Amino acid sequence: MGAEVLSSRAVQGKFYETLAVNEGRSWVEPVSMYIPSDQESETYKWLGMSPAMREWIAGRNPKGLRNNGITIENKHFEATLRIREEDFRRDKTGQILIRAAELADRTQEHWASLISTLILNGAATVCYDGDYFFGDAHAEGDSGTQDNNISIDISAMATGVHGSITLPSVGEMAICILSGISQILGYKDDQGEPFNDLAQTFTVMAAPSLMAPLLGACSNQFLAAGESNPLIAGNFKVTPVVNSRLTTMASQICVFRTDGRAKPFIRQEEKAVELIMLAEGSEHAKINGEYLFGVDTWRNAGYGLWQHACLVTLAN
Repeated sequence: MGAEVLSSRAVQGKFYETLAVNEGRSWVEPVSMYIPSDQESETYKWLGMSPAMREWIAGRNPKGLRNNGITIENKHFEATLRIREEDFRRDKTGQILIRAAELADRTQEHWASLISTLILNGAATVCYDGDYFFGDAHAEGDSGTQDNNISIDISAMATGVHGSITLPSVGEMAICILSGISQILGYKDDQGEPFNDLAQTFTVMAAPSLMAPLLGACSNQFLAAGESNPLIAGNFKVTPVVNSRLTTMASQICVFRTDGRAKPFIRQEEKAVELIMLAEGSEHAKINGEYLFGVDTWRNAGYGLWQHACLVTLAN
């Protein structure tokens, strides 16, 4: 009895099976909100905060909504795997199914890729208020001018062990993370009220070159010189993320608040991922002697609330 011949249905099954198991990078959902779309673009109106409680004096004092916003246009994305008909027919070692699984893995990486690009460009791309997402001149209503792109001199830090801006000590990293959290906690809304008063959960993201001090700062009870880790002693939950797409950020970390109702980034999708096959029996296969397995989706990502983010640059 001959070996079973691989079919395109098996490739399709392997793709969707892997797609279901691999949900993508775990950090994507905490820092972004998913919003379905049904048109070419969507406009998001950041209408300002609801009013804070006040003493009743001479009746109600209703507050209107602000009208800042940002438009995100859906884009068409694809990835296509081409396999020669003879390779498909002769494969007895499962290599094509491996490629199908890898195509699903790459597909699930797409949101992380889009958001990482936003992070990398955040200090030079405007968000809904007209300032750069990581900017030093954010202002709305009675908020005053606010800065979520800060620089910290690590050489002046009160820690027993010092490093460099590209390889800080664990103590320096812990203080930098706390500085980012402190900056976020200090933001005011358009009515001059604390914006992040209830914040307790944060994600800190850095390039692989900063992995050792980042992980140490988020887990070590004590620092190298024996002093207590101020980051661990606090009441905050801080999750470290090493993002291999941020290699150009050799001396920077990003701090994000992740327990707010809105998020720093938006994931927008008009058409969910679909696998399109031109395989056995198709006109393409007959004419070209090859099979195509293509992934299609209409989606995009954009900036949400800058108030839930802070870029920290290490300096000396």
